Amino acid sequence: MAQEPARRRATLADVAAAANVSRATVSKALNGREDVAPETRERVLATVAELGYRPTTARAPSASRRALAVVFDIPASPYILGVLEGVLASATDAHVDLLTRLAPERASRTQRAVAREWVTDQRAVGVVGIIGLTLSAPDALIHAASDAALPFVMVDPVDTRHRRMVSVGSSNWAGARTAAEHLIGLGHTRIAWIGGPEASDAARDRLYGYQAALDAAGLDVDPALVRSDQFDVAQGARHARELLTLPSPPTAIMAADDEIALGVLTTAYALGIRVPDQLSVVGFDDTPQAAWTTPPLTTVHQHLGGMGRMAVETVLAMAEGRRPASRHVELATSLSVRESSGPVPR
Repeated sequence: MAQEPARRRATLADVAAAANVSRATVSKALNGREDVAPETRERVLATVAELGYRPTTARAPSASRRALAVVFDIPASPYILGVLEGVLASATDAHVDLLTRLAPERASRTQRAVAREWVTDQRAVGVVGIIGLTLSAPDALIHAASDAALPFVMVDPVDTRHRRMVSVGSSNWAGARTAAEHLIGLGHTRIAWIGGPEASDAARDRLYGYQAALDAAGLDVDPALVRSDQFDVAQGARHARELLTLPSPPTAIMAADDEIALGVLTTAYALGIRVPDQLSVVGFDDTPQAAWTTPPLTTVHQHLGGMGRMAVETVLAMAEGRRPASRHVELATSLSVRESSGPVPR
């Protein structure tokens, strides 16, 4: 019986012709560029899936070197830089190359064809595992990595419910509870909370820890004193102004991260409110900047570098075929008490 001829591999030109667009448009659509109309992008991605197109320009992986890809949305965050320091140190110790990647644009990363293409590109350059740092909308990428048998570990998951996700984080609930208990021990009863995004697992656990401490002390949680927003200095400043100009303002503000806390300190200074004489402020993360604010910030310390190291160790173990002992690893937190918290004002 005659053997069927092997099917020719689809090329970029084939995709462009079938989708009735230029090669440049195909490339832009695959890379998540914003200068492509949504309907054109959908047509291109559908054609890519139909033809089974795979890029051929990437170099073949080295037989002697392994690489990890670390992917994130915002590289400038002090939090991200702290975790990256641990990732880099651990990758260096393991003699593994580290490739940093900005995630595909959010609107396109949720599309399976884009996610598959992105994961294929990583494997093509020798990547044996992927680490996502507080990456939003990662489910399609995690699915694609799983389908390609490429280990994927998330650090501080944001808005994912992927069943097979492996993650590394901190004891957020316990850390926030400890911080709230510190303020309660100083006599504060009107303690406000400025949190992170409601979709963030870490932000939600920190809110629950704050609530648990107040409940255990017999204090009511005043809804007017609880806010949720982005991990952002400007949002911290905005919510702090609203809280501190209430008829009965809080005597202490807990922030879900140090950037929010910095916004609180900035607003307190602008309003002429002395910290900690008139207002106590507590953050979360203990980034290096926390010790240099005015006054130095009391904050929950999480081992950012340790989280990065644990993520590398976990993803490399998975790449070697070993199953992680737990799908969610939590590192302990502690409270760094500095000068921004003090006794309740008389």
